[in-house]
Amino acid sequence: MTTLTEAPAPPAPRRKAKPVLGERRNLWHQSLVYLFLLVPTAALVASIPLAWSAGWLTPLDAVLAVAFFFLTGHGVTFSYHRMLTHGSFKANRPIKIISTILASMTVQGNAIGWVADHRRHHAFSDKEGDPHSPWLYGNGPWALVKGFWHSHMGWMFQRDNTTNIERYAPDLQRDKDIVWISKYFWLWTILTFLLPAAIGGLATMSWMGALTAFFWAGVVRVAVLHHTTWSTNSICHMIGERPFKARDKAANFWPLAIVSFGESWHNMHHADPTSARHGVKRGQLDTTARIIWICEKFGWVSNVKWPSAERLSKLEKEAA
Repeated sequence: MTTLTEAPAPPAPRRKAKPVLGERRNLWHQSLVYLFLLVPTAALVASIPLAWSAGWLTPLDAVLAVAFFFLTGHGVTFSYHRMLTHGSFKANRPIKIISTILASMTVQGNAIGWVADHRRHHAFSDKEGDPHSPWLYGNGPWALVKGFWHSHMGWMFQRDNTTNIERYAPDLQRDKDIVWISKYFWLWTILTFLLPAAIGGLATMSWMGALTAFFWAGVVRVAVLHHTTWSTNSICHMIGERPFKARDKAANFWPLAIVSFGESWHNMHHADPTSARHGVKRGQLDTTARIIWICEKFGWVSNVKWPSAERLSKLEKEAA
């Protein structure tokens, strides 16, 4: 005897998953990022003519600010990031020491702590455990505001340096040079403000020359470097192009390429973290890679991990 059974109800239509805001280039989302990026920059730029006309900014201050910005900023990208964190190359001892001291003069933390934080970032990039992902709070408007603040600056008030160092930078704890430089981080912090002031004061033989050099080549230069590095953590994980396959939301953001010394070609970096060059396409300026190349020609660095054409082609095809 056959029993009749009710036909199973048709499955409910599946809702199409909403795309991540960063991937669909939400207009509001991009506007928010540009607001945080452009308004403080515009305020600083607007203050320059006023300071110049009042005598609070001189050509010497500008030269010193640019020189210290270039030297100490490349210290971070060359030493802290590509050499110590990712092992993109090996440097001889003088280059290692000089570049790491210059990096310390950006006042972004000592070498061991900086490297530990960044290695943890790559281990959990844009996932739970990433110390500074902008996507930890969701995709809504308020979540993005909170995420931007967290990835840009807020994360530094929450990190556990001891745990990070023990787990992510044990090799640097065995490097006597890096340990010594990290131990005297306080000294490099003093020098980064004292040296411009001393040069400005001696060149003009005035306390006013020392004060303006201290402000522009010291305080302002360090602040701009901080926001440049933080923008790589925040902006370059929120908007931009993603031509290469990576396991996170890292993106290339060309407006930051010059001031970040090539670091804002961030999608390439996360697709191939050990690569010594981040700007790999035609027209992508990467001054850090150029400095590494020059040092290699002089024999000051070795074992440089340049990206191969085959590797780049594979990553590009996987992203398509």
